[in-house]
Amino acid sequence: MYKSEVPLYRDLVDLVWKADAEAINASQKQGSPTIDPNDILPSRNRVERHGAIRLGTAYELSTIRRMFAIMGMFPVGYYDLRAVGFPMHATTFRPGTKEALSKNPFRVFTTVLRMELLTEKARDLAQRALRQRNIFTNRLIALIELAEKQDGLSSAECKEFIVEGLETFRWHSKATVTVEEYQILKAEHPLIADVVSFPSCHINFLAPQTIDIDLVQKMMQDNGMPAKERIEGPTRRQFPILLRQTSFKALEETVYFCDAHDAYVKGSHTARFGEVEQRGYALTRKGRQLYDKSLSRGNNEAMGESPIASEYETLLAKYF
Repeated sequence: MYKSEVPLYRDLVDLVWKADAEAINASQKQGSPTIDPNDILPSRNRVERHGAIRLGTAYELSTIRRMFAIMGMFPVGYYDLRAVGFPMHATTFRPGTKEALSKNPFRVFTTVLRMELLTEKARDLAQRALRQRNIFTNRLIALIELAEKQDGLSSAECKEFIVEGLETFRWHSKATVTVEEYQILKAEHPLIADVVSFPSCHINFLAPQTIDIDLVQKMMQDNGMPAKERIEGPTRRQFPILLRQTSFKALEETVYFCDAHDAYVKGSHTARFGEVEQRGYALTRKGRQLYDKSLSRGNNEAMGESPIASEYETLLAKYF
């Protein structure tokens, strides 16, 4: 669904596969037969590692929790996003056992708007708009209740559950607020406008994983994708550590806002994108302290120079 809604994401997934294939075959001895990544990489490498959605109310979070539980995904961790300037808090829904994670590590980073952190004007507007929407179909609610009652669903019911569940995450280009209301919400914070202004909790991003993110970054730039200026996370190393990620920048999409006469006026909204990540080794506490110290030293030097992306990578390498 997301590939059809965001064609550039489909291109990104294809590009990641090509990058993995190139990286694998470049590591082989000269004259070796070409290797298909699907033949040697675990199946979990071919599925998205994580995605993100944004919710507006406690009811939406509670229902999403029930919905994900049917799929074996449970809330793990708590994140207070005030630390990064977002009026939200969050959790991550993912499988809860090693066996399940080994089959599919997909997780959904799920944020919820915190009304108490908004100004009175934005809060009143957000509450009014959210009261008027329902991101779950009636049939989906019925299937959730059925699954909870009978401890699961039949094969036919599972198929129906997926069809109905997709509607919760489907993109809608028609907003539920006026352009003036949208601007008020956006002025408070762009994420508030994204959460409140539409009739679903559309997917914010999905993130495939790669074995060579440096190659992915280069290929994105070579293919004219609107890639971020640099890879976020540690510099390239012989033995990768922690998380490195990049993405194409959020797209400006055409949307339609309602007006006082129940007609629609054309506008735009920017929120959805595609991310790529490469996961390395975890660090011990001592190793993480050394990493943070080295990163801080590199960033302190960079602050006085405003280097371009390539120069920043070179600068960080001095400390790693």
